[in-house]
Amino acid sequence: MSPPRPRHVRTSTPAYCPVPDRPRAGCCGTCSSLRSPQPLQSGQENRRQARRPGAAPTAVGVRAQGPGGAGAGCGDAAAGAGAGKLLQARELTRRSKGLPGATGFPPQARDAAGGGAGLAGLWSPDPQLLGPQSNSAAAEASAVLKVRPERSRRERILTLESMNPQVKAVEYAVRGPIVLKAGEIELELQRGIKKPFTEVIRANIGDAQAMGQQPITFLRQVMALCTYPNLLDSPSFPEDAKKRARRILQACGGHSLGSYSASQGVNCIREDVAAYITRRDGGVPADPDNIYLTTGASDGISTILKILVSGGGKSRTGVMIPIPQYPLYSAVISELDAIQVNYYLDEENCWALNVNELRRAVQEAKDHCDPKVLCIINPGNPTGQVQSRKCIEDVIHFAWEEKLFLLADEVYQDNVYSPDCRFHSFKKVLYEMGPEYSSNVELASFHSTSKGYMGECGYRGGYMEVINLHPEIKGQLVKLLSVRLCPPVSGQAAMDIVVNPPVAGEESFEQFSREKESVLGNLAKKAKLTEDLFNQVPGIHCNPLQGAMYAFPRIFIPVKAVEAAQAHQMAPDMFYCMKLLEETGICVVPGSGFGQREGTYHFRMTILPPVEKLKTVLQKVKDFHINFLEKYA
Repeated sequence: MSPPRPRHVRTSTPAYCPVPDRPRAGCCGTCSSLRSPQPLQSGQENRRQARRPGAAPTAVGVRAQGPGGAGAGCGDAAAGAGAGKLLQARELTRRSKGLPGATGFPPQARDAAGGGAGLAGLWSPDPQLLGPQSNSAAAEASAVLKVRPERSRRERILTLESMNPQVKAVEYAVRGPIVLKAGEIELELQRGIKKPFTEVIRANIGDAQAMGQQPITFLRQVMALCTYPNLLDSPSFPEDAKKRARRILQACGGHSLGSYSASQGVNCIREDVAAYITRRDGGVPADPDNIYLTTGASDGISTILKILVSGGGKSRTGVMIPIPQYPLYSAVISELDAIQVNYYLDEENCWALNVNELRRAVQEAKDHCDPKVLCIINPGNPTGQVQSRKCIEDVIHFAWEEKLFLLADEVYQDNVYSPDCRFHSFKKVLYEMGPEYSSNVELASFHSTSKGYMGECGYRGGYMEVINLHPEIKGQLVKLLSVRLCPPVSGQAAMDIVVNPPVAGEESFEQFSREKESVLGNLAKKAKLTEDLFNQVPGIHCNPLQGAMYAFPRIFIPVKAVEAAQAHQMAPDMFYCMKLLEETGICVVPGSGFGQREGTYHFRMTILPPVEKLKTVLQKVKDFHINFLEKYA
């Protein structure tokens, strides 16, 4: 009776083979060193070969040798040859004893891919199975494999040295080291580690609802209806909310917020934004074709800067930004490898913008770059000033004179608290200055759902209006926007509710007006409270908070504290803010993250906490500051 025919398995690469197609740099070599020198064959071909008289056995279940030969990979040729003899000896012995043929590597061989002991350690020869004639081949294979060199780890492709240097240069103080430290302290409090406080108060960022501000009911009603249209049949929702939800959904693909929109944004929402701007500016027309819906205002600002930056050397684009500034600007400038051109706000004059300072900055910048962009934040962040109409006219005239592209960051346009101040949009003032300006000065202005009375930061809704843009550049801008497909459609819907709120005579008007006035009234009260209490503390001076939602007080730091900061390799105001966090649990952002004149120190703190909590925060800052001065006097 003839011995049973050897069993064969598919010759495709086993799942545990770490080199499925070819030897890989850094591989342990086990797989490649065990490859058969014959070409890879199908299961049917293998069976035909096994039936041929005198056919050499094939180590099935193993791929043919790669381009480097039997020992290619990270093992050497000798290891490959020895391993081949071992496989061949095993196969011959099995067939001579009437045993089934080899069926591939044992399961333990999978560990070889991880750089384990290798074949010699994982697959020891079986003397009883191999017989005396095969012992020498097995021994030779084992000896060779034992001296196989250890696999070395391949170097990382992406390291701090090889990464994009522009990204490495980006800094964003609002979520920088001080905020990371606050997160660590919160985890310690959760684990029961004792601190001189029971909670971390994150006063570092303008996140209204995180600080306890309640959402505007009408906005959330429309968003709920848009998100779950079945609610349109519910009597619990007012008809004016349903009307707006239906209009938004009808303009969406498939009548769903889950669909993509046009890259520039949903058409009917852009129309509503244009109508809002016209109302706000007293009849100055706005064209929906000049409206671009964005993922918050930040997305619009970075997109416009991306299309503005060009040139190299002395012709590289210079971007003029206020100091103190919102760190988004310096971050995007670094990312784009543009040139930052600082102009300083006048702290002694309530952070006013002085055109003579603009002239100084632009003339000095012309020696090393091409100043092309002028950024204005009004109302100011972090400084809280509101620019007068006269100031805005001077800035527009300066931009016209110097041929600068204007960026007007107006996300705090609803946040004006001082009775002596009023928000004036750059768009309105530009048009009222006459056609010489209104037809020539290029202007991009920005708004958002995140600030104002809405505080809907998480929806990431926003828009930009860009006027006097060259027609060919408009096409390039749309192309650039199309790369990211579209802004979140839910954020677009939220923006629509901001620019298209209930009006007199509609069912929701009274409640909406009451909630809006309550939010803005509380912010005005907290702005005054913060200014007054800070100015009662020796060594702290705070300018009037005319608008926005932050205080940016100037703080006195003694010489010994400056020296201690240097010993810790910190900026003095970072040292101050870190100590404030560690001793009180209050998280604020050092002024060095926003920029400040040499030798002055500040921090930015939001005024968003509820009134009673804000009083507690201010009292803790007062006590800390007095103790800090005594300690380092």
